[in-house]
Amino acid sequence: MATQYGNQQPTGQQHHGVPQRGASNNVFSIIAIVLGVIGFIFLPIVFALAGLVMAIIAKTVRHERLSTVAIVVSAIGLVGGMVLGAVLASM
Repeated sequence: MATQYGNQQPTGQQHHGVPQRGASNNVFSIIAIVLGVIGFIFLPIVFALAGLVMAIIAKTVRHERLSTVAIVVSAIGLVGGMVLGAVLASM
């Protein structure tokens, strides 16, 4: 005796769910941008470098749209934070 769902044939259609919209696709990129900005002001070796790593992961693995912006902001946060720290340390 067959159940109601037991003998189904595949129809060739695949259900991929509802496509995600908005910022939910760019989670790694947004976190990387925030870390880059924090790294510009406070501990650039830690925060901006972590943001740069996350931005590269967002670019290569997750293919996020904002990943290029995140790479630029994190790189500027890293270099700018180090320069700002050197200037403030020499005063």
